[in-house]
Amino acid sequence: MAKNSKNHLEDEKIVSQSIDNEKDNNMKEDSEKANKEHKEEIHNKKKSHRKPKVSKEKELQEKLDEINDKYLRLFSEFDNFRKRTAREKLDLVSSASANLIEELLPVVDDFERAIESNDQVEGCDAVKEGVVHIYKKLYSTLEKKGLKPMDSKGKEFDTDYHEAITRIPAPSEELKGKVVDVVQKGYLLNDKVIRYAKVVIGQ
Repeated sequence: MAKNSKNHLEDEKIVSQSIDNEKDNNMKEDSEKANKEHKEEIHNKKKSHRKPKVSKEKELQEKLDEINDKYLRLFSEFDNFRKRTAREKLDLVSSASANLIEELLPVVDDFERAIESNDQVEGCDAVKEGVVHIYKKLYSTLEKKGLKPMDSKGKEFDTDYHEAITRIPAPSEELKGKVVDVVQKGYLLNDKVIRYAKVVIGQ
């Protein structure tokens, strides 16, 4: 009976050790599984941390490109504005000058008529010379500002430069459709028409 009891105790001990071994194995597997899962979790976290870094760099690059684009547009607009303003100022000065010169042209016409009339009068040489001197001085000043007379007589009629007063039979075949006479001289200011020439056309 004592022998059976001893055997029974040994069996229980074996069973108990077997159970303990199984528990140890299970715990070891669980530990290894947990370690593996932990490593995977860390790896995934690292990957997830890397991704936003790339995304952040891309986002910053896009913002930088957008700012550069805005800067270039702004610079271009400012440069255009500066050029336009400078051009408008120049046009304003030219326009003011053109208005003054245009108002002085009748005075130039009067001087030229006076000089032609004086050529037909004898004597008064000092007065004649004085009128010519004043005319030349005035005309020289206007020329420096860009005034230039049109050379119209004998040229083809051109509506860009001429204003036809009347038409007459052409004195010769060559003068048909051309300027036969100039009633009022035309002028250019800086190569732009400031006054059209009033002309007579041959037909």
